[in-house]
Amino acid sequence: MSDTITERPDPVEHETGETRSLRVRGRLGRSWRTAGILIPFLILFAVLSIASSAFLHTTNLINILDQQASTLCIAAAGTLVLVGGGIDLSVGSTYAFAGVTAGEIGQHHSIYVAIGAALIVGLVVGLANGVIVSVFKISPLITTLAMSYVIQGVALKVSSGNLILTGTIPGFTAFATAQFLSVPSAVWMTLVFVIILALLLSRTTFGRYVVAAGGNAEAARLAGVRVGGIKITTFVLSGLAAALGGVIDASRLGSVIASSGGSTLAFTVLAGIVVGGTSIAGGEGSGWRTAIGVLFIALIGNGFDLLGVDPNWQQIVLGIILLVAVGLDMWTRRARR
Repeated sequence: MSDTITERPDPVEHETGETRSLRVRGRLGRSWRTAGILIPFLILFAVLSIASSAFLHTTNLINILDQQASTLCIAAAGTLVLVGGGIDLSVGSTYAFAGVTAGEIGQHHSIYVAIGAALIVGLVVGLANGVIVSVFKISPLITTLAMSYVIQGVALKVSSGNLILTGTIPGFTAFATAQFLSVPSAVWMTLVFVIILALLLSRTTFGRYVVAAGGNAEAARLAGVRVGGIKITTFVLSGLAAALGGVIDASRLGSVIASSGGSTLAFTVLAGIVVGGTSIAGGEGSGWRTAIGVLFIALIGNGFDLLGVDPNWQQIVLGIILLVAVGLDMWTRRARR
């Protein structure tokens, strides 16, 4: 009697007629999502180019990218979390705690030790979120919201609630402000980080498993996907991204305080992800669309500043755009059924 080994097919690549039909409809949905953010972005860019003579200046465009560096990093990783069926509201507190950690340790050790410690803080927070959500089966919304309060409290305790001046740490400011081809290093780091995560989601087996886990966790589990491990990994990446963003801004601004970030940053990141076409229900998203979504929101703020529009209108407009984005997401999902 001979032993035979039956190889389990890839749960994503093994298709039936039904799954092929779903894949085709999925492509149509992605086309609508792409047009839904790219066209408004191009229209807004064109309008601002005409309405403000200062908008197209190289200095202004680089400043937009520089100011959004941390948000872009956090949103790129947040896309993986949301596509995988989770949500991370602790990124704002992690961002602040990482900056505080880098600032405190940088006062006594080299910047490499300080930055490394800050990134480890982000990894630990992300791992804790992932384990609580995947192993203990607590809602990611509740888990990360509670974790944000815990982290902020620890950061306030570590810093005694004081402003930490990071600009006095030798070499620390250069981490995010060093120039290459007249572009700050923060922008280059963000570009590399966003591209890596976008390719990870769209071009790797891991990315396909993230989509499968977020689309239908039970079906993915039955097909052999380790859903728990996938979700933990996405939260770890989110924590790492939040820490990187915190270090970038601590370096760029020259100071950090434990109360920075918080819920404001978390919801700004979430808005950029959703406006970029990532489904709030999971299973659908794109890293490059998220980047456009974040920059679309940034252009609104920059345009309001250049045109002298009351900044309160920015919040109103952003809220309306977010409602429209979520509404289109729900409409698209119903149309694909």
